[in-house]
Amino acid sequence: MFVIEERDEVRQRLLALAEADERVVAAAITGSHAAGAGDEWSDVDLAFGIRGDLLAALEHWTALLYGDFAALHHWDLPAGSTVYRVFLLPGWLEVDIAFTPAAEFGPLGPSWHTVFGQTVELAPPAPPRRDDLAGLAWHHVLHARACIERGKPWQAEYWISGVREQVLALACLRLGHTTRYAKGADLLPPELTAPLEGTLVRSLDEAELRRGLAAAAAALITELERADSALAARLRPLLDATARLPRRRAQALGR
Repeated sequence: MFVIEERDEVRQRLLALAEADERVVAAAITGSHAAGAGDEWSDVDLAFGIRGDLLAALEHWTALLYGDFAALHHWDLPAGSTVYRVFLLPGWLEVDIAFTPAAEFGPLGPSWHTVFGQTVELAPPAPPRRDDLAGLAWHHVLHARACIERGKPWQAEYWISGVREQVLALACLRLGHTTRYAKGADLLPPELTAPLEGTLVRSLDEAELRRGLAAAAAALITELERADSALAARLRPLLDATARLPRRRAQALGR
């Protein structure tokens, strides 16, 4: 595992290389370090404003990370005009570099510290809509039930976990915390998160999957009652029935 000094040295080397690269007209530190919340587990998070061909800059920096920093792997997360290229270095050091056209380079939130160059004013991204999170949650309940009935336990567990994720996101949205990647989940009060422990599936046994699904449906109803009582009242009969229904297909097959 990397140590703090190694990580900080990598960050400084990358910033020095960026300032010497004519394609990089601006750079910023992003993520937890920019917000003053970095710790020994934090990654290296940078953003580069690129002049000219973005693809050429990506290719150059990828070769640099492999050649000079011994990168082991990388993958991309596109977002609008930005490409987040995520590198894995030895010692499990993750380096995330956002490559953005210079004309669109600027902070989208508070986790940003400009190191050099100019930034532009950007509108912050809109938070997710409550109806979208609620819709994903009931969708996942429905599909978890179908997978149990079809005898697909791994897929059922996937959807049950998805219900829990959406319930956490709904609670974070209601209380003003970050919703993405469960970043706000550990800021929620215990009385909200304790019931969600029951949604953790302990085995792929059918009875256990049904128990976990029932707990997830109940947690969804509880959160919706706090956020949108009218929607909770409309969905409660279906969610309650979904969690209680017997395995009709198995009965029809005589199993």
